[in-house]
Amino acid sequence: MRKSTLTAALSVLALASGCSMNPKLDIPAPPVAAQFAGADKAEPESAATIPWRQMFGDARLQAIIALALENNRDLRVTTLNVEAARSQFRMARGAQLPSIDANGSYTRQRIPLETAGAGLGLPSDGAAPSGIEFGQYSANVALTAFEIDLFGRLRSQSEAAFERYLASDEGRRAARIALIGAVVDAYLAERLAVEQLALTERTLIDWRESARITGLLREARQASGLEVSQADGLVRQAEADLQARLRAQAQATNALQLLTGAPLPADLPPPVSLLEQPILTQLPAGLPSDLLTNRPDIRQAERELVAANADIGAARAAFFPRLSITGLLGVTSLAFDRLFDTDNGNWSFSPQISQPIFRGGSLQGELRLAEVRKSIAIAQYEQVIQAAFREVSDGLAGRATYGKQSDAQQAAADAAARRVELSNLRYRAGVDSRLELLDAQRSLYSARQTYLDLRREELSSATGLYRALGGGEGEE
Repeated sequence: MRKSTLTAALSVLALASGCSMNPKLDIPAPPVAAQFAGADKAEPESAATIPWRQMFGDARLQAIIALALENNRDLRVTTLNVEAARSQFRMARGAQLPSIDANGSYTRQRIPLETAGAGLGLPSDGAAPSGIEFGQYSANVALTAFEIDLFGRLRSQSEAAFERYLASDEGRRAARIALIGAVVDAYLAERLAVEQLALTERTLIDWRESARITGLLREARQASGLEVSQADGLVRQAEADLQARLRAQAQATNALQLLTGAPLPADLPPPVSLLEQPILTQLPAGLPSDLLTNRPDIRQAERELVAANADIGAARAAFFPRLSITGLLGVTSLAFDRLFDTDNGNWSFSPQISQPIFRGGSLQGELRLAEVRKSIAIAQYEQVIQAAFREVSDGLAGRATYGKQSDAQQAAADAAARRVELSNLRYRAGVDSRLELLDAQRSLYSARQTYLDLRREELSSATGLYRALGGGEGEE
């Protein structure tokens, strides 16, 4: 009978603790168009499924990305934050379970005979000993203030902590994707600096030789002072560019080492030039709805929204009564060898219920704060989606234009090179002055520098589109 009564009571408590005060959560619809601007109606599956090693085929770049994923301090901090969030969830979940402690003690005390005798109704004539001294052993198992979660307050807190743990893990994935993109951008900047430096060095050698020849022609009265000044000006410009390229190369290398978290190894594979860099540039975007599943920052914002909704449930439940139980089961004896005898058992059971009556508006304030934070989480969720949509649209605009622009710039550089050849022939034939040849050389130098800049921008735009689509999350 007692067993069935206890079982029924536990069943009632279990049903009561299953109650939740969380409001119904409706995830807002994505506040973006159904299709990306500039994308085909039948856009294939998103490029987010492409592994980053396949996206970036340069073996040197792959080794640097792997080094960064292992050593980058920002990513390491983000990973540790995930562990911290997991611990917080465990703490919140532990509050839903009973806290049981075992303890043992020994107490030695002395009681004056007069006090002891008065308690027992005995006379105190001074003939007996002046006091009683004894020791007491005890061993107990205690249940301390276990709260029966009648209205789901603890469960809502645990749910919020769990969702924030998941959100932090999504943040780690987002940080990983961002790190890969940052490493690629830094690597491309370093390659650009190196190749522009090499171009400047070659050009400076040619222009110094041209200035020397122009000076000799001036001495022979076959060139004007204007031609000499023009040739010297080109040399000085190339010398200034050389220092700028040296600075850009050093800064790009420093940025790359910061991202990798360690000096670059000496045994890295040889680099691939920008013009031959095997980075995929024509990436499919898929549909905007794919972003909701492919981008971890969007999933992170959604988790934060669910956590904020659970906070409202916890704040609502705080208005209702709390039932807690404290219990003790143990044994007590004056002699240690008889501590666990049958007759030495003791127990206590102390249920307690509390109902908030007056808190000065603090509970209402906590509820209102939770509701406002949920509204903020909704706005942030929508904001993240809109930002992701814009990033993809920008990447698609680059996909549609950079290839054509790069081809046109390459043609312009080829035309400038052809002009230098023709100007040199015309100069040798005496048809054109040396000024025309110098101007053609300057145009060729500028066209080649611009082409390298444009190629780096094209590769960086493709990397940005890959990152915007959520690519790079996988391990491969």
